[in-house]
Amino acid sequence: MTLPTESRNPSAEPSSRPPKNGKKTARNVLLGFAAAVLIVGLVAGAYVFNLAQTFNSGTTKIDNAFPEESTRPQKAAGNTAMNILVMGSDTRGSSEVDVETDASTDQRADTLMLVHIPADRKKVYAVSLMRDLWIDIPGKGESKINAALAYGGVPLMVQTVESLFQQRIDHVAMIDFEGFKGLTDALGGVEVDVKIPFAPNSGPMAGHVYEAGKQTFNGDEALAFVRERKAFSDGDYQRVRNQQAYLKSIMSKVIARETLTNPVTISNMVSAVSPFVSVDKSFDAAAIGNLALGMKDVRAQDTVMFTLPTLGTGTSADGQSIVLADTTAISDIAAALSKDQLDSYVTAHALEKGN
Repeated sequence: MTLPTESRNPSAEPSSRPPKNGKKTARNVLLGFAAAVLIVGLVAGAYVFNLAQTFNSGTTKIDNAFPEESTRPQKAAGNTAMNILVMGSDTRGSSEVDVETDASTDQRADTLMLVHIPADRKKVYAVSLMRDLWIDIPGKGESKINAALAYGGVPLMVQTVESLFQQRIDHVAMIDFEGFKGLTDALGGVEVDVKIPFAPNSGPMAGHVYEAGKQTFNGDEALAFVRERKAFSDGDYQRVRNQQAYLKSIMSKVIARETLTNPVTISNMVSAVSPFVSVDKSFDAAAIGNLALGMKDVRAQDTVMFTLPTLGTGTSADGQSIVLADTTAISDIAAALSKDQLDSYVTAHALEKGN
């Protein structure tokens, strides 16, 4: 492995993995949508509990979402904090069943996020994991973290993240991007503050100029905004920042009074989202509703999103462009999670507004 050319967040090189077919690029799933779906389920359950039933009946259940119990870290007695692994990938179509089991597939998780909800339910922490992060995948050796889904489906992906932080994952959500477009349009568009202007070179929004400043996006515009990486000097890093910014905008609108007091909008949101969501079997209507009730006072400003710190980019022994793991940061975050004190880590590293 060669050393990184920069110590933090240098330009990420495009993935060399070719698309399986012409549709695969168009079906990439978005981190922003993944977390938004989770929040929609929580918020809807808190204020209109019966909508959780609609969400539950419309979602796909992952029969075997977790690895063998003997391989998993155990929670300390009385620990009620919750960890949810949210991933976006090309899971629809003929390969969906394989991805949701422990079978090997050619699918990879394009986006990954660990959502931590403290025991007091007063905040939500979302830690984005770079898809090219070079780590050890249990039983497979060193590889990019997103390859775990291809090697062993959802169970191996869960085991990989659990091994990384030595923390137990309580629930899993896998998202397809089509629901993201529907959610955005169901909300009547979402306003986001564009920090870096750009214009996509390909896709349905090719040539569309995203000017700096606040803009309101429809579903197609939002999808292109959170997918784009090649237009930025630091590639995936800026894409993740855009996804986080857009997610916060979605959350703000979802929990706004005009949304929560409009039953038609709420119904449209849940109906648009649920067919494109897969969750573990225990993440049912009751679990979502109960969690949401405990989080009824959480607002958008109570959500902290940041990217797992890295040591920049490098090259693996076999020539892959990779993101180098910051083992100190991983250890520190793992320790904070184990004590349910992620807030202390965030404060110590000035991550309240992300990185």
